[in-house]
Amino acid sequence: MNTLVSQSTKHLTDIVKDAILLQSTEHALVIFDTIAPLTKIITEGYRNVFEKSRNSGPDPNCEFLDFDSTTPEEVIQKLRSLKAGDLVVLVQSMNFRLNEFRIRIELFARGLKTIEHVHLARIQEPQFQVYIEALAYEKDFYHTVGHGLKNRLDTCSKIVVHCSGTTLTYDTDMEPTKLNIGDYTDMKNVGGTFPIGEVFTEAKDLTKVNGEAMIFGYANQDHYIQIVEPFKVIVYDGILTAPDAPQDFKDILDRIREDEDVLVREFGLGLNRAMGKDKIVYDITAFERQYGMHLSLGAKHAIYAKPGLHRKKGRYHVDVFVDIEKITIDEDVVYRDGEFNV
Repeated sequence: MNTLVSQSTKHLTDIVKDAILLQSTEHALVIFDTIAPLTKIITEGYRNVFEKSRNSGPDPNCEFLDFDSTTPEEVIQKLRSLKAGDLVVLVQSMNFRLNEFRIRIELFARGLKTIEHVHLARIQEPQFQVYIEALAYEKDFYHTVGHGLKNRLDTCSKIVVHCSGTTLTYDTDMEPTKLNIGDYTDMKNVGGTFPIGEVFTEAKDLTKVNGEAMIFGYANQDHYIQIVEPFKVIVYDGILTAPDAPQDFKDILDRIREDEDVLVREFGLGLNRAMGKDKIVYDITAFERQYGMHLSLGAKHAIYAKPGLHRKKGRYHVDVFVDIEKITIDEDVVYRDGEFNV
């Protein structure tokens, strides 16, 4: 336990200082619960971050608030007492609920910096180490590779994804690439959900995605990651089928089809080297940053609008993880032998 707290303290310190860029004049509010064991470890890490020294005691510019020992009205009042540029940290066993008060929207609307840890109850004790290692802020790597991939994706006209015995082709321009790499330069909002490490976009013309790919993991209907023997999926005009998939994955596809097509939307490249096929955490929110590639299935995507696909009307966004061997962007190899190259 002490080792995990010590490791989390180091990584959280780097996040607060080097990614969020919290200033000495800015206030921090850490809202936590004590339900899941991992929330206690992460909260203790933050206590260490905001302790100036053993002699001086807690930082007067930081407060800790136990969500379950505080009324919703008190939490809301505390949040509304903060000024733009202050930091709110949310350490949650699942998700904090405050009736109709939407915490993340309120925080960003008020210009507050945010660090959010969610669904920590889904992460089991053998996975604690992986989650904490995934919090490491690999600034130079994230910024170099993240911006390098963005530059390639924003100007490309063709992407080919190679798996064992399959190819999936994007014969189209891509939407403006988004970065989740801890670089908030020129961004309206500072912060988000951690761990980080992701570059994502999607095809401008969804019908121009065709071919086959191999899938090694997906989130089941309870949002827990399942790692399986890789199976083939087929994509035709941007719509996915999976005749050889495990039955529970077929059940997910059938559920999507009840309401909408199984569209291939998000093209995500994860940069977090602490997570992968052999280094998993069960929570999909964290694991989608795993080092490699994921796709989203279903019509829902809050970032990119398409004709006939309203951002808020799609129902499903199911992440699947591609067992990639190589990725080429306009003939340039950007991923091979388990490494990104830009």
